[in-house]
Amino acid sequence: QVQLVESGGGLVQAGGSLRLSCVASGRSFKLYGMGWFRQAPGKEREWVASISMNGGVTHYADSVKGRFTASRDSAKNTVYLQMNSVKPDDTGVYYCATRRIGSGWHYGTDYHYWGQGTQVTVSS
Repeated sequence: QVQLVESGGGLVQAGGSLRLSCVASGRSFKLYGMGWFRQAPGKEREWVASISMNGGVTHYADSVKGRFTASRDSAKNTVYLQMNSVKPDDTGVYYCATRRIGSGWHYGTDYHYWGQGTQVTVSS
């Protein structure tokens, strides 16, 4: 019912910047909170950031706080993740997902629909 497509991943040097986008279709984007997750090879998927669609309130994992910024453009059904001062540990596949109504914000089980992911590689 809801399809999400991430884009914007690629290779970036440590200290550089990258902006990821996630476009939703099939359901009004205004009704959902959104989350960003990432997964590095051999590691568990981890929560990165979340944003409410109504007020645009954001929350961040400690590992990215102060460096990453989530935002949304409700008119375009799009959320973004601006990644600044990136580190090699930021490398991984980044996913966006729609939050389940009434769920929390920090775990994969709190989200319902997921995009296919976009690869981010940070070189040192």
